[in-house]
Amino acid sequence: MMEERKGLNVAVVGATGAVGQQMIQTLEKRELPIKKLTLLSSARSAGTKITFKGEEVVVQEAKPESFEGIDIALFSAGGSVSKVLAPEAAKRGAIVIDNTSAFRMDENVPLVVPEVNEEDLKKHNGIIANPNCSTIQMVVALEPIRKAFGLKKVLVSTYQAVSGAGAAAINELKDQSQAILSGEEFTPEVLPVKADNKHYQIAFNAIPQIDKFQDNGFTYEEMKMINETKKIMHMPELKVAATCVRIPVVTGHSESVYIEIEQDGVTVADVKELLSRAPGVVLEDQPEEQLYPMPANCVGKNDVFVGRIRKDLDEDKGFHMWIVSDNLLKGAAWNSVQIAESLLKLGLVTLK
Repeated sequence: MMEERKGLNVAVVGATGAVGQQMIQTLEKRELPIKKLTLLSSARSAGTKITFKGEEVVVQEAKPESFEGIDIALFSAGGSVSKVLAPEAAKRGAIVIDNTSAFRMDENVPLVVPEVNEEDLKKHNGIIANPNCSTIQMVVALEPIRKAFGLKKVLVSTYQAVSGAGAAAINELKDQSQAILSGEEFTPEVLPVKADNKHYQIAFNAIPQIDKFQDNGFTYEEMKMINETKKIMHMPELKVAATCVRIPVVTGHSESVYIEIEQDGVTVADVKELLSRAPGVVLEDQPEEQLYPMPANCVGKNDVFVGRIRKDLDEDKGFHMWIVSDNLLKGAAWNSVQIAESLLKLGLVTLK
């Protein structure tokens, strides 16, 4: 009699959403041994059929009992769902990899980017947080520099794609673009923040607001980048500031990043050489050939692309760079699946 193939029972919560679908596609492409895939969603989307490795899987409504027998649960259904169901999943023995902001700053929950702080996974208590998309791509590029030369300050301005705000924002960009080109009237309803008081045109525009404003004048998105970077790098003393801007691009976040390092005498060639060998990084930096990262070229790719590296003209320890990545992949789905692969690699989850 043939021995049953060993594998993991994996659940995806929010299976019908943009990131959930990317998670399913990423699991399909990777070698993570899956014995059974359970797809979960809200009651509204339950009953939807999704194909996985040639087989049709029916999406079920996510309930606490859905997680019985699940080894790894990938969550991407909004913070309120995670707050209710992630502890229920963990209680039933599943390791939760949560793609929302619900647990990111919880001191008992590791916030993980495998290229940067994979070892933090060993401290999990059933829930692991996936960082903010714009934070992930930045720390992947900065960690090799921090390790080699030290890091004192990070100033980042983001140019973020509308897919980071969900399917409704993508549709709004397309509809508005069409309306403007056709000379038709339209009423913005989604961006910058659906739940905020005012909505602005995103087509042919740039909106310097992602998420709501806090009392300190920074938005929640900006504070996420600031706080998460310090936590992932274990550097509470690191100076970080962010300005986050939504631009009319469907997929792929871009970032202009200025850093100050601790070491003297580091050259642009040193930084380029370091990043050319860094895990998860692709160096695209040949100004003479007009080669630099762009969101249109990073869609569907798991890597973080870095270019435009140059030394500051006034500060010897200051460097500027341009960082681009697919926000639905490395910024969300791929980082989550990568965490699952790391759990297996580190022996923190076992095949049954």
